Order: sequence, then C-alpha cells, then structure tokens
Amino acid sequence: MYGVHPPKKSDEVVAGGKTEVIRTYQTWKGSNIFFLGGRFIFGPDFKSVFLSMFLIIAPVAVFCAFVGRKLLDHFPHHLGILIMAILIAFTIYSVSLLVITSGRDPGIIPRNTHPPEPETMDQSLEIGSSQTPQLRLPRFKEVIVNGMTVKVKYCDTCMLYRPPRCSHCSICDNCVQRFDHHCPWVGQCIGLRNYRFFFMFVSSATLLCVYVFSFCWVYAIKIMKSEDVSIWKALIKTPASIVLIIYTFICVWFVGGLTVFHLYLISTNQSTYENFRYRYDRTENPYNRGVFENFKEVFWTSIPPSKNDFRAVVEREAEMLGRTPRGSFVNSNVEKTPSDVEMGNNRKPMERFDRRRSGSWDLASDIGSFGSGYGESNRIMGGSSGSLGGGALTSQNRQ
Repeated sequence: MYGVHPPKKSDEVVAGGKTEVIRTYQTWKGSNIFFLGGRFIFGPDFKSVFLSMFLIIAPVAVFCAFVGRKLLDHFPHHLGILIMAILIAFTIYSVSLLVITSGRDPGIIPRNTHPPEPETMDQSLEIGSSQTPQLRLPRFKEVIVNGMTVKVKYCDTCMLYRPPRCSHCSICDNCVQRFDHHCPWVGQCIGLRNYRFFFMFVSSATLLCVYVFSFCWVYAIKIMKSEDVSIWKALIKTPASIVLIIYTFICVWFVGGLTVFHLYLISTNQSTYENFRYRYDRTENPYNRGVFENFKEVFWTSIPPSKNDFRAVVEREAEMLGRTPRGSFVNSNVEKTPSDVEMGNNRKPMERFDRRRSGSWDLASDIGSFGSGYGESNRIMGGSSGSLGGGALTSQNRQ
C-alpha cells in the first residue's frame, strides 16, 4: 500500500547518478492510496468505504435474519425465496458499484515535470541590475466552447493549464477531469471516469432502502391479518421491522435526495462543483446540449481510458546539482484573487514549483479534442496554444 509517504529505502536512488527501475504508483505525488501493486487507486480517506459497506450490509443482514426468514412462512415457498434472492443480489450489486466507484481512477490528469514555456519575460528591471529577469505565465487562458468563452486556469501544483470542467481536489491533491466533488462516503473524487458508477451506486442504494422498507411493512401487514390485530400491535410483535423502517426512511432521504439532485445535474449537464460555483440557472451553460444528449453523454458513451498507467515502469534519476536557470521563474506572476484558490489548494508557490514527477503531458491536444466535442473552434485566447501544455523550458533558460 502506497500513499503520500516517502518511498522506502529500497526504492531510493542509488548514489553516483544511477537510476533504479520502479513503478509509477511508487512515485505518485498525490495523496492517493494504492492496493494490489497499483491496480486499485483510492483516496486518502478510503477507510470510509468500509463504513459505507457496513451501513448497507448490516440492515440487509438484520432483514434476512428477522424479517425475510419469517416471510418464507407467509408466502409460497418459491416466492419467499425469490424475495430473499433479489435482496441479496441487489446488495451485492450496490456494494460492487461502491468498490468500483472508489477504487478506479476518476480522471486524474498527470502532472508535468516542469511548467509550460513562458511567453513573456519581465523586463521592468533596470539595466545593470544584479537581479535576474522573471519569466511570467498568465494565470488564465480562454477557449471557445459552443461559441462561448470558457476560462482555463493554470494549476501551480500540477504545473499545467486545466482543461475545461477540470478542477484540483485538495484532498486527493490531483487535477481531475470533469470534477464533480470529493465524496467522503466513497473516499474518492467523483469525476469523468467514475461519475456513471457513482450515480448507479446512489440510485441502487435508494432502491435497496425502498425494497427493505416495503417488505418490512408487508410483514407487519401479514401479522396484522393473520392475528387480527391493529397495525401498531403487529409492529410491536416485530421490533426488527420497526428499526429497519426507521433506518431506511432516514437513509432514503439522503441517498434518494442525492439521486434526484444528480438526475437534475445530468439533465442540465452540470457537475456539483459547477452548480455551486457558477450558478448556471443565472448564466448560460456552455455544456448543455439538451436532455437526451446530456443523458447520452453520461450513460451511453464510452468511458475514456485512464491517462495514468500506475503500474508502468519508470526511472527516478538522481538529482543533478549545479543546474540553475539563468532567469528565475515566478510561479505566481499575479496576485491571487479569492477565485484563484480552489478546493483549499493553498500551498506556497515555490512548494508547488518544486513538485516533480516523471513524464509530461501536453494539454493543447486535449483541450482541442475536448472543444471539438462541443463545437469548439479550437481558438485559444490570451496566448498561443503551445503554452497550454507542459512543454519544456527552452535551452537558454537552463544551464
């Protein structure tokens, strides 16, 4: 299991500038926890998944032990077994969706090894000054989506311009495509690659609550009719049903409310983050393509492959001393406004600049391909498209 902890001594770089072959997940800079050699990726709060499993399995076990077993006597034998089989299968289905949602890459964008090439150099220093010129990056760039201008923001931690609908999660410490929110109940970010499974999990949990709630009442009614007593006296004879009715009634307001809310978000093509931040009910949503197309985008389109191969073999090179750039790079070239700090990402600029990982990612092509899906003209405002990716610094900026 690997998280944000430093690599073990066996993974450290040997002296003399040599390299040692290791896996990508062993050098991961985010806060994620990996299992089975990088095959499963969880958030740092992954232990909450076990709590969620308990909240699902425990009431089902109580139902089977104290209610479902008694229903076998009140229904024809095959029908009573069918009620129990459907409940158990539905429970396995819900738990499986929970694990899939929590244990897969939500759409993490790989970090760059260094910032993209700056377009301008601060020449405001006096001639002969001992200070070096400062290279500056614009904090925002603009792209056109469906004829509307959408800002893409530079991420100091990942050293890249985020694609549209991408945001940086401070809990997992990653930029996530189509970021919806970080769910503490599944211990993972909800994004482009697991949103479908998250909605299916929430909706299945809602149906599971309704199923248990309904058959608890069915059992109480069976007692009422067989013993000719009132419904309240029948409930007293089955205290387990009372507990389950109260429990599922409370839970259905939570998971059922989430299901309805996300149905609204899907129908309008919004994420939770966008709904709370941008308030598309007051401004036009550039991603809304109609109810049918919006549902089709979530449920009937193929999920893109992960941009990360966590089990890929990489090399960690020994740091070379004495490599100082001729010009100093200013990571925060403009004063940050309150909107600049997203999801609690408040690291110091130089701490962000020092973050390094092997491999780089060119964002220009991804922004272009994303925009083409929404009728984007692939026109980049406020700077050339080449500066959107994680391009290398030019040779004159290195020694």
